[in-house]
Amino acid sequence: MKLPDPLFNIRPTPPPATTPRFIDLSDDVPNSPAARSMVQELAEGLSAKEASIAPKFFYNALGSRLFEAITALDEYYPTRTEAGIFDASHAQIAQTLAEAGLTHPCLIDLGAGNCAKAQALIPHLQPRQYVPVDISVDFLKAAAGQLQNSFPALDIVGVGMDFSASLALPDEVQEHDRVFFYPGSSLGNFQPTQALDFLRQMTDPLKGRARGLLLGIDLVKDSATLQAAYDDALGVTAAFNKNLLRNVNTLLGTDFDVRQWRHVALFNTEASRIEMHLEARQDLTLSWPGRTRRFLAGERIHTESSYKYTLESMTALLNQAGFSTLRHWSDPKQWFAVFWAAV
Repeated sequence: MKLPDPLFNIRPTPPPATTPRFIDLSDDVPNSPAARSMVQELAEGLSAKEASIAPKFFYNALGSRLFEAITALDEYYPTRTEAGIFDASHAQIAQTLAEAGLTHPCLIDLGAGNCAKAQALIPHLQPRQYVPVDISVDFLKAAAGQLQNSFPALDIVGVGMDFSASLALPDEVQEHDRVFFYPGSSLGNFQPTQALDFLRQMTDPLKGRARGLLLGIDLVKDSATLQAAYDDALGVTAAFNKNLLRNVNTLLGTDFDVRQWRHVALFNTEASRIEMHLEARQDLTLSWPGRTRRFLAGERIHTESSYKYTLESMTALLNQAGFSTLRHWSDPKQWFAVFWAAV
């Protein structure tokens, strides 16, 4: 009996599935310089006369999911307003980049989160490389993997890092035609002098090496609208704020009990910023390795500032940082703006 031709029994090996590359430069790497720096930053913030915790520590896996829920709330207008601007203006934005010679840029998405904002723009901007950057490593890995399924030919290089400390990106990120994408008004989390330093890193030819910046900015408006956006009726923002304490327990070894703290949000008119705090409900003692601190009832930990800009003040800040050829798009209510700034 003739044996079957072995060639007919050999199934071709399918090509490997395209997966995003990922570089982890975050404090999740044990004993790394980033991890040691993070511990020191948290300890110094909690030891200060007016205690504070930087808002980047909101974003552990649960914090990232809670923020996703916040963006769906009726009170939280920034996400849907910004999305509406991109939806109405994506053709103009793409044309503006093309006129700057950026038809296939390297799109660097700072604080990428679930990558949804970039996903809506990628078909229009057609980047050669997409670089989502976030401090929440596991959340970003999952999001980048899902995005790769939607754009299998796109070169995706995910980077887990604290970009607020440095914009020094790994060698895998292409150096030419870099466009930084910083939506969501997250620049408002920086003090104005810090925001200027951060923007200058982008224009520095030895650091960010940016050709341009696509930036989302929340504009000044009535205080009632602003405060409702950061203190919603369902209490999701309160849960997001309190989850910060659980993350600090993990990172620093503190013994926060979230039941002893309440969420406070207010608009500081003089400083033009929303402030979020956690306020002690009772006298308590907080401990972490090698240190304790006493908090009195009513004493607060400052967890976030979100500065609100005018079109004029943001234009001045971008010019001071070394950007030019500015253009912006806004919504009908002038609640939010998207800026294009070229170097």
